[in-house]
Amino acid sequence: MSATIPRTGLQLRSLIKRSGELELSLAEVETPTPRTGEVLVRVEAAPINPSDLGLLIGPADLSTATVGGTAERPVVTARVPEAAMRAMAARLDQSMPVGNEGAGTVMAAGDSAAAQALLGRRVAVLGGAMYSQWRCVPVEQCLQLPEGASAADGASSFVNPLTALGMVETMRREGHTALAHTAAASNLGQMLNRICLQDGIGLVNIVRKPEQVALLREAGAAQVVDSSAPGFMAELTEALAATGATIAFDAIGGGKLAGQILTGMEAALNRQATEYSRYGSTTHKQVYLYGALDMGPTEFHRHFGMAWGMGGWLLFPFLQKIGPAAAQALKQRVAAELKTTFRSHYAKAVSLAEALQPAMIATYGQRATGAKFLINPNAGAGL
Repeated sequence: MSATIPRTGLQLRSLIKRSGELELSLAEVETPTPRTGEVLVRVEAAPINPSDLGLLIGPADLSTATVGGTAERPVVTARVPEAAMRAMAARLDQSMPVGNEGAGTVMAAGDSAAAQALLGRRVAVLGGAMYSQWRCVPVEQCLQLPEGASAADGASSFVNPLTALGMVETMRREGHTALAHTAAASNLGQMLNRICLQDGIGLVNIVRKPEQVALLREAGAAQVVDSSAPGFMAELTEALAATGATIAFDAIGGGKLAGQILTGMEAALNRQATEYSRYGSTTHKQVYLYGALDMGPTEFHRHFGMAWGMGGWLLFPFLQKIGPAAAQALKQRVAAELKTTFRSHYAKAVSLAEALQPAMIATYGQRATGAKFLINPNAGAGL
């Protein structure tokens, strides 16, 4: 192992105790030596995605958060509501590493040709436990970044880009020709808008604030509707009719929005109906819930006939379903368009210790659109 690689490094851990308490801390873990076909990455950027927050803070009540420990090694504790403890049974008393993806520099490599080829290169990694100073992963979990790309450029190379591409691929595979998307002003939503503009696909962008409408209009989006506006349903139906969208991906999850989208789709389809059917349109309408920005129950009134579906959609099962060859093709597109179609914006970059300050947790824990944080685990490490 190179002399520049320390024997140990810090790793962010999340623990939910049987006593009903969340504990976030920085654990000192041994730096592994890569085996054949593995590389050791110095992690320099890792985003805090909504999917990461589910493991990081789970259902904890952040208003109860307190911090102890030291400035370099803080320990955050918060209460987990009793009603949520049953759902946490499988992870109780287990200290779990966090962070789905990130990017950094390969500092050591196993003796396989593929691993050696990445030595000294900057790579994006999809491997879990990425809120760590050092991460050892198989080369198959790495994506070499193009020349000149920074770790921040490549930090979000997997979850958001592959989710956006996966939505388009799902649309095509299920026989739809256009789609709708909620929380459309997010990093992911802006990527999806750029994909659809580039590929000539109709897209209905659904946002929650007037300023988000302006943001997407400036980015070239043709159809943007604000769910907080008084005329939302009429505008939504017009946009769905204009695009012919019959599939939607909903990041909100709770509340009435998913049902409103199905209702709007049915109303748009009925404009073309030549005869009445008490069962509604025969065209299948589908809404996939892929997020939970609203943790409340999903509510809907069945005003959309009988040809409809509502279900869950997750990236990793989708990638398994389409197989390695198709997944690799999507990854190569991400690498080729990293600084254009798949560029990301971050509100703030923080160190591991800063990420555990209650004020920071309260900010990124809101899951607010446009307020994505980036962790640099090696910030201040002097490497």
